[in-house]
Amino acid sequence: MKVLITGTSQGIGKAIAEIFLEKGHEVTGIDRQEASLVHEKYTHHVCDVRGDLPDIPGVEVLVNNAGTQNEDDIDINLKALIRLTERYGIQKNIRSILNIGSASGHTGSEFPEYCASKGGVIAYTKNVALRVARYGATCNSLDPGGVLTPLNDCVVNDPSLWEEIMDQTPLKRWATVREIAEWAYFLTVENRFCTGQSIVVDGGESINSRFVWPEYGV
Repeated sequence: MKVLITGTSQGIGKAIAEIFLEKGHEVTGIDRQEASLVHEKYTHHVCDVRGDLPDIPGVEVLVNNAGTQNEDDIDINLKALIRLTERYGIQKNIRSILNIGSASGHTGSEFPEYCASKGGVIAYTKNVALRVARYGATCNSLDPGGVLTPLNDCVVNDPSLWEEIMDQTPLKRWATVREIAEWAYFLTVENRFCTGQSIVVDGGESINSRFVWPEYGV
């Protein structure tokens, strides 16, 4: 299949591109940085998702992964995602669309603009799922919690912060980028009936509401 993935130069996006390439798919990546992948079935476009977008016809799988965690959260995480989807995803060739959201879009437990942008992704995912259903296509969001990426080194490598985070995480670890990529592949290729859903993959952090009661233990 012809797959378009944004944010492929590092982290989750790169891992998703790698798993699609391993499975024999044709992958096109968009990123502000130069390509970090070399493969005969990989094409890379250097561009900002807020700017001029390349002509990429016949996209069958769209993975909106590009994102940030700064003052541009709304513009990149939400507005650019909408723009990309309307251009490449709402068309007759599409088979599946996956938006990479965040568990923070459900819990609100991060920076204000970031949470708002990811909450918007959840709502927009449902809107798109209704519109692409006529093509027999699915649209879901994959909403990770903690993932082991260089962006998170500031907390992963701080023993006191890491202990506090693990205290809130029932499975006592964070996901690898490969684990998130495997979920992405399942939701876009193997899944054909789940649509309009937001799949939280966070080691149980978002369900960790501690019930306080005599003689009640978890």
